[in-house]
Amino acid sequence: MRLLLDIGNTRTHAALAGKRIRIDKQFPTADWSSDRMGAGLKRFIGRTTISQALICSVVPLATREARAWLRLAGIKPIIFNHKNCGLGINYPNPTTIGPDRLANGLAARAEFGSPVVVVDFGTAVTFDIINHRGNYTGGIIAPGLSAMTDYLHEKTALLPRIELRNPRTAIGKSTEEAMLIGTVHGYRGLVQALIGRIGGQLRARRLPVIATGGHAKLLAKGIPEITAVRPLLTLEGLRIASDSNN
Repeated sequence: MRLLLDIGNTRTHAALAGKRIRIDKQFPTADWSSDRMGAGLKRFIGRTTISQALICSVVPLATREARAWLRLAGIKPIIFNHKNCGLGINYPNPTTIGPDRLANGLAARAEFGSPVVVVDFGTAVTFDIINHRGNYTGGIIAPGLSAMTDYLHEKTALLPRIELRNPRTAIGKSTEEAMLIGTVHGYRGLVQALIGRIGGQLRARRLPVIATGGHAKLLAKGIPEITAVRPLLTLEGLRIASDSNN
C-alpha cells in the first residue's frame, strides 16, 4: 500500500492507495509543526504496511517535516514534481508550477482525455489546462472565495464574516445576502468567462471542465460548463504517478 500526501496551505489530505484510493482523511497543515500530525498519521495508517509515500506539497516547511517524519517511520518519501509527474510540459519555467496543479492535470487527462481544464476551488482558485497533445500548457490563478470574504470582513468596519452557501436570489436584502451573491454568483461568472476564453484559445469543440477543491460542489451547481466534480482529483493524480514510481 502507498501513502499519498497532498499538503496544501490550509489542509493536508492523506490517502492510502493500491490500485485505487482506499481511504482518505484531512489534517490541518499547521499540525506538521507539532507532534499532532505524526500521531494522526500513525492512527490513520494503523497496521497497514506502507511501501512508499508520495508527497505533493506547496508548503516548503511542511515538506521538510513530512520527509523527516517518513524517514523516521521507515517509509521511503518521493517528492512529486515536474520531473516525475508523467505529463509533458509546455511551459517556460516548470519549476514554478505547483505540484498539486500537475497532479490535477494528470488525473483529469487520465479520466477525460485531452484537452481538459481543471478548476481547483481552494485557498486560491486555479485553472490548469491540458492541451490537445495531453501536455500541461499553462493556467490561471485568482483569489479564493474565502480569501475574498475574509478580506472584506477584515478591511471594513461593518461587513461580517460569512459562511459560504448557495444564494437563493440575485438581489440581496441584507448585508450577508449581498456578500453571498457577490461571492458565489460573482465567482461563477468569473469561471464561466474564463472557461469561454480558454476554449476559444484552444479552439476546442469539446472541452471537459473538472472541478475540485473545498468549494467545488457549491460553485459547480450554477456552472453548466463544468463536466464533473472530483473531490479526490489531486490524490488520484498522485496515485497514478505512484504507479510509475512503485
